Amino acid sequence: MDKKIISTNRKAFHDFLIFDKFIAGIVLTGTEIKSIRGGMLNLKDSFAKIEDNEVFLYNMHISPYKQGNQFNHDPDRVRKLLLKKQEILKILNKIKKENYTIVPLELFLSHGFAKIEIGLAKGKKLYDKRESIAKKTQERDIARQMKK
Repeated sequence: MDKKIISTNRKAFHDFLIFDKFIAGIVLTGTEIKSIRGGMLNLKDSFAKIEDNEVFLYNMHISPYKQGNQFNHDPDRVRKLLLKKQEILKILNKIKKENYTIVPLELFLSHGFAKIEIGLAKGKKLYDKRESIAKKTQERDIARQMKK
């Protein structure tokens, strides 16, 4: 798969437990895709909601394109995500049953199109965060010892 990662939401992996992942297309304007290709975006505080059987992405900041003049886009506008109806219904059922949230994990270009990987997630508690940090440091120490 021809995939060029533009941005990763590290905060999502730190603050949430990710259970299921989906890949969706994004409805963008011309200046937005140019800004994305330049890497001028932020996924940090963004989230997705399902409204009227359609998925929308909120708080994803795409900086205005420098040569965009009056045709430039609104940096924080709500963007529609493109998923199949079956996938939307599957996500909707899981959200209703188990109180998941939809969090964007990474944005990438695939064959010239911007795609976003979203995940069904639950928030981590403080002790979960500490546990995952301890596990990472342990793995790092083991890797160092194996290297020697």
